[in-house]
Amino acid sequence: MTLLDKSRAPAAEAPRPAPPSRGAATLRDLGLGIRFAAAGGREGWIRTLLTAAGVGLGVALLLLASSVPHMLDERSARDQARSEARTSDSPDTNAAKSDSSVLRINVTTEYHDRTVEGYLMRADGSAPVRPPGLDRFPGADEMAVSPALKELLAAPGNELLRERLPYAITGTIGDAGLRSPGELLYYAGNDTLTPASGGHRIAGYGDSREGEPLPPLLVVLTVMVCVVLLVPVAIFIATAVRFGGDRRDRRLAALRLVGADIRTTRRIAAGEALFGAVLGLLMGLVFFLVGRQFVGAVEIWDVSAFPADLVPDPLLALLITVAVPLTAVLVTLVAMRAVVIEPLGVVRRGRDRGRRLWWRLLLPLAGLAVLGFTGRVNAYEYAPVKPYSIATGAVLVLVGLALVLPWLVEACVNRLRGGPVPWQLATRRLQLSSGAASRAVSGVTVAVAGAVALQMMFAAMNADFNRMTGQDPTRAQFAGYSKIVTREAATSTVEQFRATKGVDVAVGLVEAYAAKPGVYAEDAVRPTTSLIVGTCATLRELARIGACEDGDTFVVHPTGDDVSDKDMAYWIDQVARKGQEVEIGSGGGKPVRWTLPADSPTVVTRLDPLGMPHSGIMATTGAIDASTLPGATITTEIRVDKSAPDAAEHVRNTAARIDPGMRFVTLDSVGRDRQYASIQTGLQVGATVVLLLIAASMLVSQLEQLRERRRLLSVLVAFGTRRTTLSWSVLWQTAVPMVLGLTVAVAGGLGLGAVLAWMTGKSVSDWWLFLPLTGAGAALILLVTVLSLPSLWRLMRPDGLRTE
Repeated sequence: MTLLDKSRAPAAEAPRPAPPSRGAATLRDLGLGIRFAAAGGREGWIRTLLTAAGVGLGVALLLLASSVPHMLDERSARDQARSEARTSDSPDTNAAKSDSSVLRINVTTEYHDRTVEGYLMRADGSAPVRPPGLDRFPGADEMAVSPALKELLAAPGNELLRERLPYAITGTIGDAGLRSPGELLYYAGNDTLTPASGGHRIAGYGDSREGEPLPPLLVVLTVMVCVVLLVPVAIFIATAVRFGGDRRDRRLAALRLVGADIRTTRRIAAGEALFGAVLGLLMGLVFFLVGRQFVGAVEIWDVSAFPADLVPDPLLALLITVAVPLTAVLVTLVAMRAVVIEPLGVVRRGRDRGRRLWWRLLLPLAGLAVLGFTGRVNAYEYAPVKPYSIATGAVLVLVGLALVLPWLVEACVNRLRGGPVPWQLATRRLQLSSGAASRAVSGVTVAVAGAVALQMMFAAMNADFNRMTGQDPTRAQFAGYSKIVTREAATSTVEQFRATKGVDVAVGLVEAYAAKPGVYAEDAVRPTTSLIVGTCATLRELARIGACEDGDTFVVHPTGDDVSDKDMAYWIDQVARKGQEVEIGSGGGKPVRWTLPADSPTVVTRLDPLGMPHSGIMATTGAIDASTLPGATITTEIRVDKSAPDAAEHVRNTAARIDPGMRFVTLDSVGRDRQYASIQTGLQVGATVVLLLIAASMLVSQLEQLRERRRLLSVLVAFGTRRTTLSWSVLWQTAVPMVLGLTVAVAGGLGLGAVLAWMTGKSVSDWWLFLPLTGAGAALILLVTVLSLPSLWRLMRPDGLRTE
C-alpha cells in the first residue's frame, strides 16, 4: 500500500466508554433528582420547602412522642426524690425524733379548680432535712414557693389565695423539686405543729419503692392512645412527600423527550423526594429544638414539662431518621406506578379501570383478625398483655381505612352531575384528580376513627375506674377534718363556718373512739366503736332520731342485715352497755372513763352527706365535754350557695384560718381512678397536638393545590368568574372528601371500638359517641378553608397568565 493510500484509509474508531453500572446509574439519577429539588428555581424551591415543612412538622411531633418516656421517667424520679423516705411499708409509721428529723403535714388545697400542693413543716433539731429544690429550711411563717405559684400569688385578682397563704415568701423551689414548671407547690414553716395536731415525723426524702403496675385494661388503653396519636402523623408525612406531584410529572415527561427511560424518571423522582425528606428531617429537628425551649411556658390540660426532660430516645430517634427518608422514597415509587409518563408532556393516568377495592379491604380485615387472635384481656388479673399484637392490629385497621378512602371518593364523585356552578367546578376537579383531595383528609379520617374507638373504650371501662362514692353533694359540698379539739375549737369551728360568706348550712361533730374497759392479751381483739358528740340537729343528720334534748345520749345500730352489719351490731352491744363505763381514747392520748346513761334509747343509723353510715354511741354537747376526749377529730360538713361568687374559696380560707392542717375535701358523687384519669388527660393533650398538626397539614396541602392551579384560576378570572364562585368551589372540593372521610372514620372507628370492647370483656355503652368528633372534623375543614381564602384571592389575578 502506498503512502497516499495509507493517508486515505479511515482512522481507527476510538473505543466507546463502557456504560455505567446499575449502581452508578442509580446514584447518578438520584443526584440529578436532588439537583432538580435544590436548584430548580423559584418553583422548585417552593415545592421542596412545602414538602420539607410538611415532613418537618411530622418529624417534630415524632421526636416529641419519642421524648415522652424520658419525660415521664424524669418526672417520676423528681416525684420520688421529694417523697418521704419510708422505713417500713406502712405510711403511718413515724420516724424517730433526731436532730435532722422534721414534722410535717400535707395542707394541699384547691383554688379555682387548680391544685395547690403544700406542706407545713417544723424542724426537730438544728440540721433538718430539706426537700429537693430548697436552699434553706423555711422558718416560722415563712414559705418557699414554686415559680408558678409565686406568679399566681402576685397576679391581680388572687386576694383570696394570698389570704389563705399568709406566709412571707423567702425562697423559690428549684426545678429539682418540681414535677413540672407549671406546678403549684409550697413549703411553709410552722412552729406550733405537733403530732397531736396531725404532724407526721419524717427522717428524709427519697422513696425508692416501685409504683404499682398498670392494670391490664389500662395497658390496652395506653397502647391504643399511642397508636391513635402516631398513625395520623405517619400518614401525614407520607402525604407531605407527594406535594407538587403534577409539576414533577410534567418535568419528568420533558426528560422522557430527551431520551430518559421509565426507570430513570422514577429514580430522579426518588432523588427529589429523598432531598425533601432529608431537608424535612433537618427542619423537624430545628422545630423540635426551638419548640423545646418554649415548652415550659405551654400548659395543655394542666400538663407541662421542663425543656431538659424532652430528650428523644436514641433508638426511636434513629428509627425516625431512617424511616422518614425511606418512606418518602417508597411512597414516591408506589405513586409513580399509577401514572404513565410519556414524551411531549403527556401524563396519562390509569383511570380506565379505576381503583380496585378488594386489596384495600385486606388491611382492615387483617387488623381485625389480628385483634381477634390476640384474645380477650382479663380485667381482674395482672396477666401479661400482648401490646405488640394489639398495636399491630389497630395500625392495620387505621391504615386500611386510609387506603379505602381514595376508592370511595373516586366512586362517589364520578356519579356527581349538575348543580350550581361552584358545585360543578368542584366536582369536575375531583373527577379529574381525586387523589390529592383524598390524601389531604386521610389524616383526619384516621384521627377521627381512632378517637371514636378510644372514646368507646373509655365509655365501656368507665364503670371500672369511676365508682359511685355514695356522697350526696346536694346535702353538703365540703367536709373538713381537724385534730385540734379544744374547748373553744369544739364550739367555734361550726360557728366560724356558718359566718363564712356563701355558706348555707354547716354541721359539726366531734368523733373519738370508745372501747370496752378491761385487760386484754396482746393478740386479743378489743371491742371498739365510735363516739360522736354534736347538737341534736347534727345527730339527726347521722341517725334516725326523734325526740332529742341537750344532754341526751343514744346507741346507734346499723340498718342492714348482712354479716358485716351483724358483726358491727355485736361490737356495739359489747362496748355500749347502758349504765356501764366505756373507755374513750383508744385512738390516741391518755384514755378517760365515761358512763353511758342507762336510759339511752337505741336508734338506727342513716347515711351522712359523705355517704358514710355512723354507728356506735352518739351524745349531745350537754352530755359530755368534747374537748376532754383524747384522740378526737372535729368533722364539719358544709353546704354553700352555689350562686354566691367564690363561695368555695371563702370556705377554704375559713378552714385554713381555723386550722392550717385541716384536711379539707370536696364531695363528689363519682370517684375517679388516678391512673385512668392520667391516661385520659394524656389522650386529651396528644389529641390537641395532633389536631393542630392535621390542621397545619391540611392547610399546607390546600395551599399546594391552589398553587398548582394558579394558571387555571387566572384563566377563570380572566373570563369573568367571580371570587365567590371560586371560593365556594374550593369549599366544596374539600367538603366532599371530608364528608366521605368522616363516613369511613365513623364506620371504621365503631367497628374497631366494638372489637376492642369485646377483647376487654366489655359491652358498648354508647354508639353515638362519634357525633362530637364528626363535628370537630367539620369545624376543622371550615377553619382550613377560611385560612386558605387569602391565598386563593391572591392567586386569582389575570397576571398569573404570564409565562416565559
